[in-house]
Amino acid sequence: QVQLVESGGGLVQAGGSLRLSCAASGRMFSSYPMGWLRQAPGMEREFVAVISWSGDSTYYSDSVKGRFTISRDNAKNTVYLQMNNLKPEDTAVYYCAADGQRRRIISGTNEYWGQGTQVTVSS
Repeated sequence: QVQLVESGGGLVQAGGSLRLSCAASGRMFSSYPMGWLRQAPGMEREFVAVISWSGDSTYYSDSVKGRFTISRDNAKNTVYLQMNNLKPEDTAVYYCAADGQRRRIISGTNEYWGQGTQVTVSS
């Protein structure tokens, strides 16, 4: 069993930065790919980024590539999403995700979800 708790969301001006954190509990954390997805008002949930269990492989959606960086610290059971050069269209609830298979995180069919943290980018 894996439990995920996000933090770090907030209100920021366009061009600013935020770092989201996701604290995980459960002994399977270090062996699971982890990721982030987001959902804007009235929109479907969409994939943002995923990282392998070892941290040596990452994959991003085209909309955030070059601006967002996903990382993890297995010693702290935490995954991060550094978001730079934020845009108003990045406004959404951001969800931490975990699953034994990376493809399920990319498709949003992963087993474990956090409760979400709100990110609002003003223009």
